[in-house]
Amino acid sequence: MIQNIIEFAKLIPGFMRLSQDDQILLLKTGSFELAIVRMSRLLDLSQNAVLYGDVMLPQEAFYTSDSDEMRLVSRIFQTAKSIAELKLTETELALYQSLVLLWPERNGVRGNTEIQRLFNLSMIAIKQELEANHAILKGDVTVLDTLLNNIPNFRDISIMHMEALSKFKQQHPNIVFPPLYKELFSIDSPQDLT
Repeated sequence: MIQNIIEFAKLIPGFMRLSQDDQILLLKTGSFELAIVRMSRLLDLSQNAVLYGDVMLPQEAFYTSDSDEMRLVSRIFQTAKSIAELKLTETELALYQSLVLLWPERNGVRGNTEIQRLFNLSMIAIKQELEANHAILKGDVTVLDTLLNNIPNFRDISIMHMEALSKFKQQHPNIVFPPLYKELFSIDSPQDLT
């Protein structure tokens, strides 16, 4: 999935023109968030289960005895479920992924003006797409409002993920992670994600 996320990012118009440092930073801080968005496509809402390989696994299958990890799993499922319930098209989901990845308020990015411009273009595109395909949800709340309100959840979940990963690495120092995973999730501090 991580390789697919990187390939997806390269297809976002303008992404490859960003500085290499900004591309790397956006991918490091956004890959886990995009994985949650993609997970929404693999959820069976009626069973509260996710397709993992060829098997449907219930949320409980990911629980451990660690309460922080259980909270992380619950938040991931809750967020993915809230996206799945919106029944987005593949185009809408791709545009949402570009919004999440290009969120201009990430710490450390240098090309803020260009990232903001790309974000704004993605915002215009998703707004048009959603307005053409979806009615207002409740009162005056739109699908876009719901999606945008999820973005702070992604930041919190990413921090929880990095904390759980750090704890796991300390408890199991001999486990070797795949190179790409290791590179993407080698952030010095979970606070770097905000």
